[in-house]
Amino acid sequence: METVSIDGSMGEGGGQILRTSLALSCITGKRLHIEKIRSARRNPGLAKQHLCCLEAACQICTGESKGGRLGSEVLDFQPGAIRSGQFHFDIGSAGSGSLVIQTVLPALFLAKESSSVVVTGGTHNPLAPPFDFLSETFLPAIAAGGFHGSCGLVRWGFFPAGGGKMNIEVQPWQKRCQEVIELCKQGEDFQIQGRIYTAKLPIRIAQRQRRLLMQSGLNIQDIEHIEVTDSDGPGNAVCLRLCGSNRTTVFTSFGMRGKRSEEVISEVVNPVKHFVDSGAVVDRFLADQLLVYMGIANGGCYTTDVISGHSETNMEVIKKFLPVDFSVEQQGSYFQVRCRAIQ
Repeated sequence: METVSIDGSMGEGGGQILRTSLALSCITGKRLHIEKIRSARRNPGLAKQHLCCLEAACQICTGESKGGRLGSEVLDFQPGAIRSGQFHFDIGSAGSGSLVIQTVLPALFLAKESSSVVVTGGTHNPLAPPFDFLSETFLPAIAAGGFHGSCGLVRWGFFPAGGGKMNIEVQPWQKRCQEVIELCKQGEDFQIQGRIYTAKLPIRIAQRQRRLLMQSGLNIQDIEHIEVTDSDGPGNAVCLRLCGSNRTTVFTSFGMRGKRSEEVISEVVNPVKHFVDSGAVVDRFLADQLLVYMGIANGGCYTTDVISGHSETNMEVIKKFLPVDFSVEQQGSYFQVRCRAIQ
């Protein structure tokens, strides 16, 4: 059995290298040896969230691992056969449930039968895809390539309290010639809608954030405030949703203790302005997550306003497992990313 060796310090040097490697190891059946895990982070090595990703990968493909312990920077993973079923993964902290789903989803799409997954932990975390993004942006985008799934939010889990729960239903991938991830056509009209989430916080915070959004210069059609009542701890998130006839793109920023509302709003408004001005179809956060599915399908294309370190690193990891190559071409104010099979 072939072994793929991964340097966990390459590129952005974070946990995505581990998640992508585990996912592709499950899909290809190739053993994984990874060193210097998360060496670029303040606390390198495996954290609880990454151990949950590893346990999830072991369960869905009857795999075995060595080195799976807190703080470990070296890991060996041997996958077995992918299996469908009903799975429940508990992170045991406020770590992101979306990132655990990101790890197992590609393999579950290649199972013979449908699957359901429940993850408990964080649902709205800084530096991770929040549930809104998973539901409204990511899953509809990969459905263009024949990857069909749906998800639900059972209980909210803001960082750092956690305690949230989400589920996802996964259908086996049935590739059809006409179903390819091609997100390059511009010109779709959209409306910008706002959502402000608060949990166990004074109403004045949402009121101030609403005023700041209205003063941002964006043509926001509507701003909804949702007061979350089933959260274990306090939380605040601001979403801007670019809603078109075919797609919705979600941008999110998070409030936290000591962080001014002006900073929260600028963190969501500035990326939206850059994205809208560029004329790109795919935002910078979705861009790196589409790459694995384009690799599985041996093709695909999109335009994006930013080529992030996450995207560049993901491309390099994918090429170590799959016979594909990626090209990046700047076209005016955006970039076109294309995946092609290597013959």
